[in-house]
Amino acid sequence: MRALLEQVLKIAYEAGDAIAAVYARGFSVELKGDSSPVTEADQAAHDVIERGLKKLSVKLPILSEEDVDSFAGINSEGRYWLVDPLDGTKEFIKRNDEFTVNIALIENGKPILGVVTAPVLNVAYIAAEGVGAFKIDAAGHRYALHVASKPTSGASWRVMGSRSHSSPDLAAWLERLGKYEMLPMGSSLKFCVIAEGKADVYPRLGPTCLWDTGAAHAILLQAGGRIETLDGEPLSYANPSEKLNPDFVAWGSQEDRALKAKLGGV
Repeated sequence: MRALLEQVLKIAYEAGDAIAAVYARGFSVELKGDSSPVTEADQAAHDVIERGLKKLSVKLPILSEEDVDSFAGINSEGRYWLVDPLDGTKEFIKRNDEFTVNIALIENGKPILGVVTAPVLNVAYIAAEGVGAFKIDAAGHRYALHVASKPTSGASWRVMGSRSHSSPDLAAWLERLGKYEMLPMGSSLKFCVIAEGKADVYPRLGPTCLWDTGAAHAILLQAGGRIETLDGEPLSYANPSEKLNPDFVAWGSQEDRALKAKLGGV
């Protein structure tokens, strides 16, 4: 698994180079059928990733945001690649640098390997079962990732929030949580910040797709965290024909029954 993780990291870096080239020279923006934005960088990264994954000795179906129709379905061992070539396209368009390349290996509904790279920020997060979770800085140094403990009594929860999404339901959830400080950030980096112990929780009460979460979910799991739906079940990728995730909460600290009750079962 370690060797496969390094191979996937190399592919993600190459996709990041393709994105950075578009980012540097300027680009046009189009709208998909669902009105979400897309740029040529999304397609360029997809092409690099698809080509790279197909060259690996591990031959698996690929579900990519940029080519959903070509997905052949889960293989006989319950495995497939789950890819978001450019997560945070809105951040890319705004040029705030908080966008990522995301590649996950799913097995029986669970992300068992994940790579998230931020091409402009020059940082990467990687994880795999049996290997652990690590952050790689611009100099190539690697640091093991571990989630933080639950905030002490009277301390504020450090809550990751989207720069692009908010809702009355989220406001109500945060009120039940208690004292908190909001840390806005784009793309899958929100999960990675929790994985490195710099934030505690990320509630997402709104639409996301499987590829938005898969890679970072693997990293958070290996760092000791979890992602749960609002009924307390682990977020699953077992049914890729249903592209949308349910509402979920990503946690760094271990399960707290009293807190779950306070939040209404979360």
